[in-house]
Amino acid sequence: MHSRESLRTLAEVTESQWGMVTSAQAGARGISHMNLTRLTESGSLVRLAQGVYRDAGAPSVEHEELRAAWLAIEPKKLAYERLEDVPNTAVVSGESASRLHAIGDLRASRSEFTTPTRKQTQRPDVRYRTRSLPGQDVTVRDGLPVTTRERTIADLVEDRQDLSLVAGVLRDAAQQSRLDLDRLSGLLGPLAERNGHRKGDGDALLEELLQIAGIDAASVAKHLAAIPDLGALITANYLSQLPEFDFKRMFPDIDGINAIFGKAVRSQAEQMSDLVAAMSTRAMADMQANTAKALKGYDWASIATATSRTQRSAEE
Repeated sequence: MHSRESLRTLAEVTESQWGMVTSAQAGARGISHMNLTRLTESGSLVRLAQGVYRDAGAPSVEHEELRAAWLAIEPKKLAYERLEDVPNTAVVSGESASRLHAIGDLRASRSEFTTPTRKQTQRPDVRYRTRSLPGQDVTVRDGLPVTTRERTIADLVEDRQDLSLVAGVLRDAAQQSRLDLDRLSGLLGPLAERNGHRKGDGDALLEELLQIAGIDAASVAKHLAAIPDLGALITANYLSQLPEFDFKRMFPDIDGINAIFGKAVRSQAEQMSDLVAAMSTRAMADMQANTAKALKGYDWASIATATSRTQRSAEE
């Protein structure tokens, strides 16, 4: 087959597969290994890994090595066919999953996958773990099947990663969106004892990770309490929702109140009246602006995670 014709044939695959094709996929379309070698030597194809090539005219994509390694696991099947078979296919996991989710600061020096059946490889840059993953632990990100953030965190603990590094992964995951803490606790249960907690106590291990990450309820409350004007703003907002309360009309004889209850009660009444009145003043506007500035970019997803955790513990 001529080179130009070969490229047209390969385009049927590469256009829907990140510009990539495997030698097995090419062979199924009548393109021999010799054809692939010639196309590579001429610069029409770029060899990414053993048996995996990229159309030189296609742009390099993010996670290219990981994608190439995933394609090489089942080289005959097209990417979309394997995605239709999730979770019964190789799934990106471990450090590679954390990198794909963009959570944590792990190096991911090799491509890691979880497969339902045992696989071996001589490639030092590829690692397999054998496990049948339930559908709830697998998602698709950037066109690749990958363990969920909860399963990824548990896998990293299982790999005996430093808990401070795993906590960084947890913190980044919480910043993206609220985590399923029930599922995460369940996944951490079998790992609790070897991490210094009671056997099966996934809640305790999760609480430790949350504390290290600084997104447990106590840490979040401490951060919020340190924001100037926030307490006053919350109080003022609460009072604004109450029916209008006219202290002067309710207690026309302030001197009488003073005589009966003392200066402290009169002072509190006057302060509350002044606070309500101040809500329509420039002082209130400044308070709101200062608080908004302090809260800008605050980690609300982490607050939601900590709050969810606290609510779940209270219910139990």
